[in-house]
Amino acid sequence: MAMANLPHFVQYQGSKRNLATYILQFLPKKINRLVEPFAGTAAISVAASANQISHNFWLNDLNQPLIKLLELAIENPNEIADFYSKLWNEQHTDSIAHYFEVRSKFNQTNDEKLFLYLLARCVKGSVRYNSRGLFNQSPDKRRKGTRPETMRKNIAGVSNLLKGKCQFTSLDYREVLDGSQDGDFIYMDPPYQGVCGNRDSRYLSGINFDDFVLAIEQLNQKEATFAVSYDGKLGNKAFGKFLPSSLNLERIEIEVGRSSQSTLLGKAETTVESLYLSPSLFRSLSSVREFNYTDKKIGNSPKQLTLLEKHGEFAAATR
Repeated sequence: MAMANLPHFVQYQGSKRNLATYILQFLPKKINRLVEPFAGTAAISVAASANQISHNFWLNDLNQPLIKLLELAIENPNEIADFYSKLWNEQHTDSIAHYFEVRSKFNQTNDEKLFLYLLARCVKGSVRYNSRGLFNQSPDKRRKGTRPETMRKNIAGVSNLLKGKCQFTSLDYREVLDGSQDGDFIYMDPPYQGVCGNRDSRYLSGINFDDFVLAIEQLNQKEATFAVSYDGKLGNKAFGKFLPSSLNLERIEIEVGRSSQSTLLGKAETTVESLYLSPSLFRSLSSVREFNYTDKKIGNSPKQLTLLEKHGEFAAATR
């Protein structure tokens, strides 16, 4: 299945849907089980299933309504599609008031079925929480959210790829890492804004940077195979701290593309995201793929790396 045609029922901010085609190039060709401690909407698991890289998945997210929504969509797609259709059609003429009514009810109940409507209807698919952990994003006034027939099709597509193959939990990521087994591949996409104690409204809960580094050290001690999407930059502006070199991870820079927001402001800025590969993963890749390092370095930027793939040439960077 072509990556561009992969089903996703919500445009969740921070989803790695558009990067999945690149990230999967660094995964083993076959995985016993793919573990996502920060699953979000499971974009990497959807892509891995479509490409038959793995047939077993552990999807975890501390955001309980989100993981419950994911489970419902995968295991009971008609139930959630029917509910969404009914709720969407109740918008009538005052869709803004309807949205705020649904948002208020969701914050009282944490009902995952209501959450789907909010995610489909809110501004830019961008989740926001206030200091009390309540969902407070506004509705997109230009549209009324994904049409029910499109939503049903996308939910069915995700369900077809993952139904009966997943374990769903809402645990602290460290519990998931402790529960990982030999043969698992762990893909981590944690929130990296606010990791030093400053709250980030995009996430229900952040993570402590030092705790995360310690967790990775423990994974290295177990010789676990994993990859981490962590920091990035827009133009010359960096987001998030680099993971320390003492972890012996290989850092790949993936160009996401030109920022549409920057373009609107008359700036030519490119978004770049980092992917860190565990030592065991990089060793396995090096043994089966051809890497060509150059000696050129520009300032403090990572050393350039060219990864030659049978599907074409993919340029990235590492340090």
